[in-house]
Amino acid sequence: MKTGAVVIAVLLILVGGTFAGQGLGFIPGSFMTGDIHWFWIGGGVVVVGLVLGGGAFFYKPSPQK
Repeated sequence: MKTGAVVIAVLLILVGGTFAGQGLGFIPGSFMTGDIHWFWIGGGVVVVGLVLGGGAFFYKPSPQK
């Protein structure tokens, strides 16, 4: 479970970074290039990925009785 959450978090961070880069015009070749809305969407996706990754990193399951 923890490994899956970390993998999903990394993918979200990569996708969000790509969206943000296209929104700022750093990554050309798409309808998203230069549209600032994609920067904000990408930034939000990166934040979700960081929260998910941080939660998976600090999560300690309670001991089973």
